Amino acid sequence: MEFQIIFKLVLALILGGILGLERETKKREAGFQTYSLVSLGACLFTIVSISLAKLKIIDPSIVIGIAVGVGFIGAGTIFRTENRIEGVTTAAGLWTTAAIGFTIGSGFYSLAIIGAFFVLLILFGFGLIEEKILKYLTKIKKVY
Repeated sequence: MEFQIIFKLVLALILGGILGLERETKKREAGFQTYSLVSLGACLFTIVSISLAKLKIIDPSIVIGIAVGVGFIGAGTIFRTENRIEGVTTAAGLWTTAAIGFTIGSGFYSLAIIGAFFVLLILFGFGLIEEKILKYLTKIKKVY
């Protein structure tokens, strides 16, 4: 697999995470993990669509149907309680998993494996990072 493709995935993950951290500091429902997942999923969909179009294998617009359809399913996992909205990260995880499935179906196995690894990193690792950063930011706000 090309270094450039891995670089794209890592950059999507990092930049999505940075944007999500900003949302976390403002206590928004979609934050660090959600933004990272959406950025990573969009990157996977784009890489595979462009690659398939260059190979003239399929019309890359097929990805639209998958992304929209799974987005609809993901919307069903989001619900509002009295004080907050829940399920946004689950919806983003489903959507990104669709990107991984599309990647596998298109024959880009290494890319799918790396994408799945990054999803696990986001869901497990970023949750821990998120907790530590939020605790630190809460301490800073109490001091000032």
